[in-house]
Amino acid sequence: MTEEPTALLLRAVAFAADKHRTQRRKDAEGSPYINHPIALATVLASEGGITDINVLCAAVLHDTVEDTQTSEAELAASFGPAIARIVMEVTDDKSLPKAERKRQQVVHAASISSGAKLVKLADKICNLRDILAAPPADWLPSRKQDYFAWAGAVIDQLRGVHPGLEALFDDVQARSIELAA
Repeated sequence: MTEEPTALLLRAVAFAADKHRTQRRKDAEGSPYINHPIALATVLASEGGITDINVLCAAVLHDTVEDTQTSEAELAASFGPAIARIVMEVTDDKSLPKAERKRQQVVHAASISSGAKLVKLADKICNLRDILAAPPADWLPSRKQDYFAWAGAVIDQLRGVHPGLEALFDDVQARSIELAA
């Protein structure tokens, strides 16, 4: 029996909430981390019109392997190989230095699946919006501007996957002028 899509998505949200339960965002308020993956799925569904349940679930689960003790095998067993595959395509190798992980994101963005590109695009949109609205407390304007530039380099490698979401990214990236303040 195939699981109903809404039930699958809600199960993914519950799974991610449990896995990220002790994590906080880097903003001054220390917002609950789960707000971030939920925001990705919301951007995809509400602003991008994405209805592909595998992409929406992968958006909610996108940081579980990278930032928690979740394994690819656990994701595949819980949500199937298609969702696990998308999550793994957007998962950084934490054994690499941060600068190399960032370089790899730019290098590999063009070759990931369209589902993974959508998740990556939503992730960058949400991250830029968060930096503008509630930035990490210890980030200087130059670090914020560097992040905006790097995010643009990643997105430039996956253009063509969803022009509407790309336009949303471009709009928020254009607001980087606000970071000088």
